[in-house]
Amino acid sequence: MTRANIKTPVYLDYHASTPVDPRVMDAMLPWFTEKFGNPHSTGHGFGREAAEAIEIARGQVASLIGADPREIIFTSGATESNNLAIKGAARFERKHRDRRNKIVSLVSEHKCVIESVKDMAQEGFETVMLPVLSSGKVDLAELDRAVDDNTLLVSIMTANNEIGVVQPVEEIGAMTRERGVLFHSDGAQAVAKIPVDVERAKLDLLSISGHKIYGPKGIGVLYVRRRPRTRVEPLFSGGGQERTIRSGTLPTPLVIGLGEACAMAQEYLAEEAGTMRILRDRLLKGVHERIAGVALNGDEEDRLPGNISMRFSGVDALQMIEIAPDLAFSTGSACTSDVVEPSHVLRAIGLSDEEAGSSIRIGLGRFTTADEVDFAVDYLAEAIGRCRANGSAA
Repeated sequence: MTRANIKTPVYLDYHASTPVDPRVMDAMLPWFTEKFGNPHSTGHGFGREAAEAIEIARGQVASLIGADPREIIFTSGATESNNLAIKGAARFERKHRDRRNKIVSLVSEHKCVIESVKDMAQEGFETVMLPVLSSGKVDLAELDRAVDDNTLLVSIMTANNEIGVVQPVEEIGAMTRERGVLFHSDGAQAVAKIPVDVERAKLDLLSISGHKIYGPKGIGVLYVRRRPRTRVEPLFSGGGQERTIRSGTLPTPLVIGLGEACAMAQEYLAEEAGTMRILRDRLLKGVHERIAGVALNGDEEDRLPGNISMRFSGVDALQMIEIAPDLAFSTGSACTSDVVEPSHVLRAIGLSDEEAGSSIRIGLGRFTTADEVDFAVDYLAEAIGRCRANGSAA
C-alpha cells in the first residue's frame, strides 16, 4: 500500500459535510469585514449593498433548481427547512382551511423529517410512514393507495442521505399534483449533485443545505411554490423577514456563500457528476477485486454519483473505523452517529442488525482524487483483513 502524494486522513464523508470551496470563501470574506451592513436596514448604503447582494444570491439559488427568486426562503439549514415545510404546511391547513388532515412519508427519511411527522401526530394529524422496497425506493403502488382525499402533504426525500438512492420524484409529483396534495422533498443530498428541477418534479416545497454543496454551515433554503400557491405557517415570530415566513436578520456572508456555491454547481454539475461516477466505479471495482464478501446497499443504478453504501460480511463497522484512522468515512448518517444502534435506513431496506452493523457509507466529492480512491481500496482491504482476523481469533 503506497502513501506517496496522499495526505491522510483521506476524507470520504462528503454526505456528512463538504469543505467550503475556496471560491465560495473568497466570495464570502468581504461580507464579514468591510461590507458588514444589516440587509434589513436599507435606509443607508451599507444596508442596501447587503440587501442587493442577498437578492443576487437568491437568484443564483433559484436558477439552480428552476425556481423564481421570490420562491426562495433562506433558513439556517435543511433541518429547519424540513421542519418549516412539514409543520408549517400542516398548521396552515388546520388554521385556515381544515379540510385535510393526513401526512404521508417514508420510514427511510432523514431523522428530522421523521421527528417532524411524529410531532404532527402529537398535534392530532393522521400520519402514515410507508415502508420502502429492498432497493430503498418508494413503492409507488403503496403510495398511490396511501394518498387519498384526506391527504394534505407527501414528504419524500429526493436522494437518501445514507444509501444515496434517488427516488422517482417526477412520478410522485405528478401523482400529488393531480390530487391536489402538497409535495415536499428533502433535497439536501441531491441538489447540486444531480439535476433537480422544481417544475418537472412538480414540487411545492424543497429543502436545501449549504454545507452539503461546498457552501458554509448554518445556511439553507426552503423553496415555497408561488403558483399554484403553497402556504406555510411560520415556526417562530419576529420581524417578518423572508416574506413573513422566516423572521430574523439574514446572515449576509452565509447567504452570499450559498449563492456562489449554487452558481458553481450549476456550471459544473454535469462534469462533476461524471467524474464522481468514474471514481465511484473505480473504488467499487477495486473493492470487489481485493475483498471477498462485499455487497452494495440499495439500488445499484438510481443512486447519487458519489455514494457507496456497502457491507462486509464478518466485519464490525465501528471496529473498522478504529482500525482505519487514515480514512474518514461513516457507518451511517452523521446526524445520529452518537447513537450506537443499527441504521433505521438499512433496517428499512430489510438488512438484519448484523448486516447493518457491517455497513459503511463512503461519500466522494469535488476534491477526491483517483490516487485517494486507490489508497482507500488498499487501506480498506488491509483493515478488513485485520478485522476478520481479529474476529476469527476471538
